[in-house]
Amino acid sequence: MQAAGVQDNSNAAHVRHVVGKWVKVVLAFLLFLLFMAPFILVVINSAKTAVEISLSPVSMPSNWGQLVTNITNTLNNPNFSYWSAFRDSVIITFFSLAVIVICSAMCAWVLVRNKTWWSTLIFMILVASMVIPFQVVMLPLVQWLRMLGNFFHIKLSGTYGGIILCYLGFGMALSVFIFHGFIKSVPLELEEAADIDGCSRAGVFFRIVLPLLQPTAVTVLILNGIWIWNDYLLPLLVLGASGSVQTLPLAVSMFAGSYIKQWDLLLTSTLLAMLPVIILFLFAQQYIIKGMVEGSIK
Repeated sequence: MQAAGVQDNSNAAHVRHVVGKWVKVVLAFLLFLLFMAPFILVVINSAKTAVEISLSPVSMPSNWGQLVTNITNTLNNPNFSYWSAFRDSVIITFFSLAVIVICSAMCAWVLVRNKTWWSTLIFMILVASMVIPFQVVMLPLVQWLRMLGNFFHIKLSGTYGGIILCYLGFGMALSVFIFHGFIKSVPLELEEAADIDGCSRAGVFFRIVLPLLQPTAVTVLILNGIWIWNDYLLPLLVLGASGSVQTLPLAVSMFAGSYIKQWDLLLTSTLLAMLPVIILFLFAQQYIIKGMVEGSIK
């Protein structure tokens, strides 16, 4: 009887394990559908005409060849300069990420190694700034950018330098917070050994500290890169809707007017704007995951 009871408990535990496993699989699949639904809708509607999208936006396209036609019409549209906007997006994203990583890593390193009241105060101010909504500061931002340009007699609004400077300001707080926690785990003895060997402070940072921050830098690049590439509101305020410098989100919005929305071209251009990030993620997936895991372990 005792052996039978043990067997029954074992079978019940096995059933609970199997049921729990399938429940997790079903929940994961539902979450996958939830997050992939917008992308799937963009793909299937990019292969339809404007009339088909209006009549049945969730149905499958009747002719996938329409996708090629929509892509051709989008790229040849005089109001949509894909390659020019792609170039501007790459330049803005690349240099914004470069200055964010370098400046935030240097700032976090100084704050960690100088344990004074002012370093703690600066760090707390940076952390507190993370909770301020962008809508609160967007109007003062444009005004200060104009005033700063007038003071130095340079043009910042509508230029690469202006938008990169804004991204540096908005991306610094979170990036410093991430680097700050990682640098605490870097042994101080490594820097002291470099000082004894006659290395300058800049040399200590660029030769010793910065290479050790590579896993965390990957995480910072991912978080800020996706945000900067897809951002619409800040480029709209700094660059303008019809300026000489246009990012892909601004260029895509050209198909959405006040009275007419070209849904076929709008969704196709959205798909073209997403493709570079998707392709980059597919090729760099292992490095991205490795960097995030190593950073979390550290």
